[in-house]
Amino acid sequence: MTAHPATAAITTWRPNGVPVEASDAVHEAFACDVFTLEQMRQRLSKPVFTSLRETIEKGRPLDPSIADTVALAMKEWATERGATHYTHWFQPLTGSTAEKHESFVTPLASGGAVTEFSGKDLIQGEPDASSFPSGGLRATFEARGYTAWDPSSPAFIMRHSNGATLCIPTVFASWTGEALDTKLPLLRSLDALDRSVVRALSLLGIHANRAYATMGCEQEYFLVDESFYYRRPDLYLTGRTLFGAKPPRGQELEDHYFGTIPDRVLSYMTEVEHALYRLGVPVKTRHNEVAPAQYEIAPVFEHANVAADHQHLVMTILRSAARRFGLVCLLHEKPFAGVNGSGKHLNWSIATDTGLNLLDPGTDPQQNMVFLFFCTAMIKAVHRHQDLLRLSVASAANDHRLGAHEAPPAIISMYLGDALTDMFERIARGEPHGASSNGSILQLGARVLPHLPRHATDRNRTSPFAFTGAKFEFRAVGASQSVSFPATVLNTIAADAIDELAAMLEHSLAQGNPLPKALEEIIRDVFTEHRAIIYNDDGYSADWHAEAATRGLLNLRSTIEAIPTLTAPKNVELFARYGIFNERELAARQEIAYTQYFKTINIEAETTERIAMTQLLPACFAYLESLGNIKSGTAAAAFAREIAHLTDQFAEALAHLREQNRELGGDLPRQKAHHMATNVLPAMERVRAVADQLERLVPEQLWQLPSYQQLLWLK
Repeated sequence: MTAHPATAAITTWRPNGVPVEASDAVHEAFACDVFTLEQMRQRLSKPVFTSLRETIEKGRPLDPSIADTVALAMKEWATERGATHYTHWFQPLTGSTAEKHESFVTPLASGGAVTEFSGKDLIQGEPDASSFPSGGLRATFEARGYTAWDPSSPAFIMRHSNGATLCIPTVFASWTGEALDTKLPLLRSLDALDRSVVRALSLLGIHANRAYATMGCEQEYFLVDESFYYRRPDLYLTGRTLFGAKPPRGQELEDHYFGTIPDRVLSYMTEVEHALYRLGVPVKTRHNEVAPAQYEIAPVFEHANVAADHQHLVMTILRSAARRFGLVCLLHEKPFAGVNGSGKHLNWSIATDTGLNLLDPGTDPQQNMVFLFFCTAMIKAVHRHQDLLRLSVASAANDHRLGAHEAPPAIISMYLGDALTDMFERIARGEPHGASSNGSILQLGARVLPHLPRHATDRNRTSPFAFTGAKFEFRAVGASQSVSFPATVLNTIAADAIDELAAMLEHSLAQGNPLPKALEEIIRDVFTEHRAIIYNDDGYSADWHAEAATRGLLNLRSTIEAIPTLTAPKNVELFARYGIFNERELAARQEIAYTQYFKTINIEAETTERIAMTQLLPACFAYLESLGNIKSGTAAAAFAREIAHLTDQFAEALAHLREQNRELGGDLPRQKAHHMATNVLPAMERVRAVADQLERLVPEQLWQLPSYQQLLWLK
């Protein structure tokens, strides 16, 4: 039998003949396409470089008088590296990035041309603000918006097959100064965290000029062959499969995780890594993930602002590089039902300009004192602001992932591990809290093997917010999300809790209490009040839902339940107090969240209808027609009746979905979103349930859609 063209394309695939750079050149390639501090040092005068470095490293206001000099140096560096255009690269409220390219070339009246790039070009751009999601902050007729250079994130060059573009990281704001992006609130939250942490450290006897959040964002993704991808309208229109029967083999054998990486995939990973090295992205880890055709890439920690930019670059390069290998990279949180979903684990910590990691327990008493203070603040922050953390990861796509197959539940809880929890419990009881017996040497039972130091905590893959040693891992973030908003929430709630603990400490010290006693009392009181958020057991357990309810924890199962919390009075007050969002900015983001939810489900529902009507139902009819001459009373006749019965169910379910698709539920985004959640999603699920039964019965050549076993297993 002749193989299907798509299968044949996979089995005969060969590299396209363009090799990546040799691995021994990595140290030379790293950040070669980034306008680094070293490039600035070489190309700027000492006074200009010193001024700019003060802005980048110490947060001093940018001196406008140096803009022309910096712009000239940046242009010369970029054009030497082949750039012909520049763009202000920003993060609008679409969840992705945006750019408008401008040429360096300016024609001369006398003929010829020169390359120009002024300080004004560097500092400010003016894209159309009305054509991006604004949630009412900008009307269609109010088009003006501004991009403003963020000097704390370095400019870089993005290459394509026929040239290169200088990308300048910027924020995006309206004419009224309100944030139209995810980057500006992130920068505001970093300033708030800096102020709160430095204040607290001074009370703890620790000197620091600046404090900042650090992040390292693990990225999970799927790879499928593009020959199959383009035969699946659901994949290329929505990013996930809207139909697909469970294959005979999925992830049951648990043999894909950390397994040998296929050569084609490994070659792709190598190309991705080299492209990211050139952009200064410090990717460190690559491996097979749990589901077949699922993989992961992870960087080392960076300043949160740069890490957020780099995370967008990771997603961009993952997608673009795949095409050279005949693959398509899927970043949807749940592209395949019944197997592991994809997350973007946000590893988060707080550090100082003196090199101190404030969430590292350390070994000396002072460092432990600092760690306990900031860990206690995070316990308070997570318990008080469960709603905001859940909201920060809410999307129609992530709803399919949370609570299933390696993803944490929608209930926000906090994992500390037995040893650390025991330490807090002993402090709360007023008992001595010496070294825990859990942190020791791990004996492996074979003489030839080395003894390994045991970590102070185990890992809990079912926890949404887990302490994993020197950092917290926010595991609920979705694979396709920008990390900027979850990071903004984390920074803000941390600043709030740190300030409250600092105020308590100031009051206790003013009463004449010594620092150790004051700190111990604060830790005891705060932990006792907020210990309900600590859960070290199996978050997948059904019993946890009941227990969480008795603890008073929120269980916002869906995005529709989470969105209203954004404008709760306590959250409006919190964001306003720290200057992160004003009330209009919050209301705008809430409306955008409803709109994006509605549009996402609406596109999926209409795609479901189109595929079912034009491909799957006709396949069922064709198969029934081919079975028409079967003699009654035979086993084959019973099989034909089963097909007919399921086809009738399919047609009925499809008719109901078509009816729901014609309704919008109202005029407001909130009303439309609720209609999608209440009526359209269940109708889609009913259509799929019957279609997936039929897929197991109808011949492949009639069904047309590539199956899960092809998508997941043929590489």
